[in-house]
Amino acid sequence: MKLIKSTIIIAFSLVVTGLSSQNVSKGSPQPFFSPNGNVAIQTDQMNALADTIAKINHRADDIEWSRIVYRVIDMREKQNNQLYFPVTPNEKYKSLFRLILEATVNGGLKAYEKKDFDIQPRWDASLSTQRLEETFLIADYDTVNMNVRKTNLIEKDPLTNMPVISSYAYTDFASKQTKFLIQEIVFFNKHYSRMYTKIIGIAPIYIYNETNVTNMFMLGLNKSGEGIWNFFQSSVLCWYLFDELRPFLAKQYVIPNGNETQRLTFDEFFAQKLYYSYLLGDGNMLDKMLLQTYNDAESIRREQKRIETELLNVEQDLWEY
Repeated sequence: MKLIKSTIIIAFSLVVTGLSSQNVSKGSPQPFFSPNGNVAIQTDQMNALADTIAKINHRADDIEWSRIVYRVIDMREKQNNQLYFPVTPNEKYKSLFRLILEATVNGGLKAYEKKDFDIQPRWDASLSTQRLEETFLIADYDTVNMNVRKTNLIEKDPLTNMPVISSYAYTDFASKQTKFLIQEIVFFNKHYSRMYTKIIGIAPIYIYNETNVTNMFMLGLNKSGEGIWNFFQSSVLCWYLFDELRPFLAKQYVIPNGNETQRLTFDEFFAQKLYYSYLLGDGNMLDKMLLQTYNDAESIRREQKRIETELLNVEQDLWEY
């Protein structure tokens, strides 16, 4: 009798497992190979999931401590190469800058102003189409005519009168766009008893803009602390809210790094913190970044280390034993 009961239980388990497998297979990702035998990179599931990105809604009453910090992502660092390549997009992959640019021009992604003579974003002021064209341009100095030549990266299609990405200017622009600035908030949630880090905004940095080129060739680059800061803040083009960008990041895989079967979206890349960044500054009473306060590299590195250590120690200091 026990043997019969055991047989029935096993059989029932197999049936349930089979049904579960069928249900999972219906909602599982597409096969690795497409019907024509090629590698299937893009999937319908990716596009569907991008519209339902999970977010944690933190209650204001649970946040015991928070601080705004600014970090620079230098794509010349080996760990960040997957954000930079391919410089020229193909049918499978595109760089982070290309993804953001296409989302801005074709996807309705809003770009926001930065404060005048500063790097901080203005989330209440989005860029118009005309301002976008003025923001994304290549500038170089014409030594013959003694003026600055400007080439627009975003131009209007002569037939549709809609903004498009210039195929002529893109490669030159993208090859020199090697940094991003991110605004993060680090905070401690007492409900979960842990520290969180959330990217609020991201901004492309491009040094060959009209202001910088004019200063370099006509006025001369001031290499003092104030001059370096002015050069840097002029290089910050505009800002994007990261949560508004995430649906676009979730629809695109990063280029593989030595593993062709890697299936990692840009959203997952950022969520897992697979990038490297260095500290530019934090929210403080003086409202100044490290470049505005210190002139030598050693002092800046020492202050970066102090702030990073302080951020690590906050979680421990909030506990009482």
